[in-house]
Order: sequence, then C-alpha cells, then structure tokens
Amino acid sequence: MSEVFATTGTIAAIATAVVPQQGSVGIVRVSGSEAMALAQTLFHAPGRQVWESHRILYGYIRHPQTRQLIDEALLLIMKAPRSYTREDVVEFHCHGGIMAVQQVLQLCLENGARLAQPGEFTLRAFLNGRLDLTQAEGIADLVGAKSPQAAQTALAGLQGKLAHPIRQLRANCLDILAEIEARIDFEEDLPPLDDKVIISEIEKIAAEITRLLATKDKGELLRTGLKVAIVGRPNVGKSSLLNAWSRSDRAIVTDLPGTTRDVVESQLVVGGIPVQVLDTAGIRETTDQVEKIGVERSRRAANAADLVLLTIDASAGWTEGDREIYEQVQHRPLILVINKIDLVEERERITLQSKIQNPKSKIVTAASKNQGIDTLETAILELVKAEKIQAADMDLAINQRQAAALTQAKISLEQVQATIAQQLPLDFWTIDLRGAIQALGEITGEEVTESVLDKIFSKFCIGK
Repeated sequence: MSEVFATTGTIAAIATAVVPQQGSVGIVRVSGSEAMALAQTLFHAPGRQVWESHRILYGYIRHPQTRQLIDEALLLIMKAPRSYTREDVVEFHCHGGIMAVQQVLQLCLENGARLAQPGEFTLRAFLNGRLDLTQAEGIADLVGAKSPQAAQTALAGLQGKLAHPIRQLRANCLDILAEIEARIDFEEDLPPLDDKVIISEIEKIAAEITRLLATKDKGELLRTGLKVAIVGRPNVGKSSLLNAWSRSDRAIVTDLPGTTRDVVESQLVVGGIPVQVLDTAGIRETTDQVEKIGVERSRRAANAADLVLLTIDASAGWTEGDREIYEQVQHRPLILVINKIDLVEERERITLQSKIQNPKSKIVTAASKNQGIDTLETAILELVKAEKIQAADMDLAINQRQAAALTQAKISLEQVQATIAQQLPLDFWTIDLRGAIQALGEITGEEVTESVLDKIFSKFCIGK
C-alpha cells in the first residue's frame, strides 16, 4: 500500500503555519487511539480541571522523563466520534514561532505517535465516514482559495452541494438498473420494459451531467486564477499600469527605456477571480545582454499567459514596433491598452483608434494618473465571459478529476442509449449502466481506488 493509505496508529503534525517570530499561536494536532494517553503523559493541568471531551484545559507541557518545561499551553480534547477524524483527537495550542511547536511535536513522536502523512487527518475523516470525497476536496480548495469567490465555491463543496446532485444521479441510475435486472430475473412475472421510459430517464440524467460539466472551466479559473502579461515596447507605461492597477509601487517607473529587466509579478482579484499580473521587460531589439535576457523572458511570459495586455503609447501612435509585437502575441486572448491617453488631444485619440483595426478589444488609460483601471477590469471580465470561462452557476464548480468521472458517466449513458437503439438483449444494457454508476461513485468516494485516494490526499498539507 502507498504511504498515504497507511492510516493505522496515532498520528501527529503541526496544524498551523510556522512563521519565525510572527505567529501568536502554534497548534500540534494528534489523532488516534493513543491520543488521550499521550496528552496525559505530556500535559500537566494544575488544579481540578476535568479531562472531558470538548473542553479546553490550561497547563504546561513537560518532558515526561526530565520534567523540563517545554511550554505553557492549552489542551483541546475531542473524543471520538465527535472530532474531525472521528477518532480521539487532542490539540496542543502552544506559543507561536518555531521552537515551541517543533519541540512539542518531537515529544509526541518520541512517545508513541508517528508523523502524519500529507492529508492523513482528512483521509481518516473520509475513511471513517465523516466526509465524502467531494467534501474532502472542498477542504483542500478552501485552504488554497485565492479569492473570496473561490472560498465560497469551496465552502459549497464542503457543505455537500456537489455531492447531493451526484448521489441523486447515481440513485437514479441504480433505479434503472434495478428495473432492467428485475426483467432479466423475473421476465415472466413482470410486464415488458418500456424502452421509451428508460431512454427518457437516461436523457434526464445525461442533461444534468452536462450542466455540471459546464462548471469545470469556472472551477479551474477560481482555483488557479488568470495569468495576465503586460507586454509592449519599452517606456510605454507598462510598469505604471501595474502600479496603478495593484495600487502599489511594485515596478520601477522612469523615463528611461529598458528600466524593467525582469518579470515583475503582482497578485490581484478582479470580479472574484484571482489574477496574477506580470509586468514584462520592453520588447525590442537590443545589444545589451541583460536586457536581451529580459526581452526573451517577456516573450515566454506572453506565450504562457491566459491573457495579454498589449500596451502602446498614445503619444507615439501605432508604431512598427507595436505591430511587430502584436504579430507575436495575436494568437493569445488579447486586449490593446492605449496608455498615456492624457498626453494627446481628443481628435488624435479618435484618429489613433480608427487606425488600429486589430485587436477588437481596445481600452484607453492614463496609468500615471490612475485613470482607466475600472475600464480595464471590465474589459477583462467581458473577455473572460466571451471565452465562456465563467459558468452561470456561481455556487458550484467541479475540478478536473470530477469532470473526468462525469465525462465517463456521460459516455457510458450514451452507450446504453446506443445499445437500446440496436435492440440488443437486456444484459447488454446493464454493462454500460454499471459503468456510469461506478464513475459517479468515484466522485463522492462510494466507489474509489487506492490510487485515486493517493493522488487526492498527497496534495494536502501534512497538518490537514
């Protein structure tokens, strides 16, 4: 068996981020049959405090042999089954930083616990029936959420809003299977099976699967975010645009061309979507070896981006250099940003925009004066919607694993319909119907393999 599947024994791990001289509290979590005994060995609660479930005790953590004081702490007790893992769980709430939690963890490991594998606490919660697989994945998404909308979508999964329709679809498939198998086993005692009714039920199930599959792209967008590259000639205002957009001074701004030599990154949220903005070096032919490296990195960033903001200088107009860069990035989703619009007259603006036939999406900004940022964000959201990245149902979004299983279920149901149309015996109907049932069961974990669990939970942090 894989390491992530080795769920025996009592496990321990640091359950909070450890930041030197920053965190005020650090938590060491212990789960398993020996959790309470380990806590009683390490923790001294003065007075007459009662060691009951769901109580917090105040006291000291000491080395059991030397009696050396390790930390003044709190102990949280959660006895099975009323805990995250449905096992006995204790948590040592220590002072933050590095040394206290690491020393407490080391004491736990020296006194019978083993270090938890990545995601093992949540894996135990799943195996013990507290969570289904969609809820477990919702926890991982919530921990890694990069925007409020991503967090809300993860919470929807954690609350079972994905599991419920999946279970209903699987139950409907099981009902159809029961009807078919009943005719196989008791053909003479039951009325003939109505093919049209079966086909109608399968079509309803397939339609619901299609609706769920439509949320995949939005789910990926919320989880991974949108990578946006700002490209253009030197000194057209790319760094000013980044600074105005991020409301910070992330990039150096001067009148000298070629100031930005490397890719500068900033993290933003636009319309609930996490956005990674890359300010790149100005693209031009140069003999400067350092700048040449920066230009090459700019080209790679543009090719890897989900969206390119091609920025030009309104006062310079549409130049041959702008055209050359456009030809290099026109295969990417693109917005033309006409910057420094404050430096030209209204008549010049109209003339400039009429000269530029492509790309279709064009906006104007005066980044140095923080003008046009709202228009830019609106254009980005409109382009995202036009690319059909964002689905209408904002409360639900499936991931790649779930989408693959749903796709397989849909293919199996289509095969059932083809089998019925070919008037093959009822035994053949059940083959692909069972395939659809299995695929739907893989989403919630009712039918799951060790390799699937290994892949899912190995991505978790150790303390979760």
